Amino acid sequence: MTLAMADKVAPYDVERIRADFPILARPVRGRPLVYLDTTASAQKPSVVIEAERRVYEEEYANIHRGLYYLSEKATEHYERSRRKVQAFLNARHSHEIIVTRSATESINLVAASYGRAFLQPGDEILISGLEHHSNIVPWQILRDEKDLVLKVVPVEDDGQVSLEAFSRLLSPKTRLVALAHVSNVLGTVLPVADMIRLAHQAGAKVLLDGAQAVVHMAVDVQALDCDFYAFSAHKLYGPTGIGILYGKEELLNAMPPYQGGGDMIRTVSFAKSTWAPLPAKFEAGTAAIAQMAGLGAALDYVTELGLERIARHEQDLLAYATHQLLGLKGLRLLGSAPHKAAVLSFVLDSAHPHDIAQVLDNDGIAIRAGHHCAQPLMERFGVPATARASFGLYNHRGEVDALVAGLSKVLELFGE
Repeated sequence: MTLAMADKVAPYDVERIRADFPILARPVRGRPLVYLDTTASAQKPSVVIEAERRVYEEEYANIHRGLYYLSEKATEHYERSRRKVQAFLNARHSHEIIVTRSATESINLVAASYGRAFLQPGDEILISGLEHHSNIVPWQILRDEKDLVLKVVPVEDDGQVSLEAFSRLLSPKTRLVALAHVSNVLGTVLPVADMIRLAHQAGAKVLLDGAQAVVHMAVDVQALDCDFYAFSAHKLYGPTGIGILYGKEELLNAMPPYQGGGDMIRTVSFAKSTWAPLPAKFEAGTAAIAQMAGLGAALDYVTELGLERIARHEQDLLAYATHQLLGLKGLRLLGSAPHKAAVLSFVLDSAHPHDIAQVLDNDGIAIRAGHHCAQPLMERFGVPATARASFGLYNHRGEVDALVAGLSKVLELFGE
């Protein structure tokens, strides 16, 4: 039987999948844990935990530098994980994969290196109104430093970003477009392929913040033709403290180093230093050796499950949860874009999101409450904060029912 045939025959066994995640078996406040905050950070399967443990117990050494067995093995496994990332994103070359601490650092790298080197006073950067702070603040810093213009594509009432509005804001002065592939608050999937095409026609480079996208869908950077793509491992069922920046080879080669230090140099003298080739030029200092092993294991895990199967499961949960939540009196969902990931942000007329989260926590239900590092988006919808439930590959309908029951308790406590 081929994998394609098996995908059609084998059901999505969420209970078997949950058994791969040790933390999901623990109670919280005497209740079964209902974890609905995967958008902030995903829980980790045993294979990821084991991969990191194995590094420290069996093969730990600094990479790229040692001429002995442990260093050779650690380097071999580290670079194998880099190739897994390359395959996961369908990048053309493994040296187009730069290892960082997070998606946030990946974006800052592009701002600090590409932005400082190639943007001139009066040039324009275009972002959208639903961006995470990580894709706003670095561009504001660069704008103020280089006397640039930062433009924002508005968000529509249903949470979409209009392609027409985006096209109107592009100009001959647009040099960089930086967009979330998927909104961390609304779940909106932006029409990035069309946006990239239009941006390139205007002569601009494009960076995509893929922190939320890689969790929910297959990403092909060559098909998208984006110039940069950033994501974090911890949202993709991998470790914290490690992220990825994909960049086109010709751009990365033209960019100056982001940080200086060990491993990113070819030669050093007191008169002058020269830089190592890609990817080392952007990877100063001791690497996140164990975390890279964990990321490789996480990519293997989601690839084996099948991103399309995961997406179908999450879309089923999204549809079920949307229907159930809309049945609660006084509850308002933010974001109803026709194409969205499994994220639901909502407000109740009678209770602040922080109160909602605390009441739910008493029943072992973990959701996020706050501005979700998207304060301009909160202002756009006229709310100080929202409650947010987000679903991952391990959630099931019973947990949606628990959420609805918990919200019914909130309504009883605070009144409808």
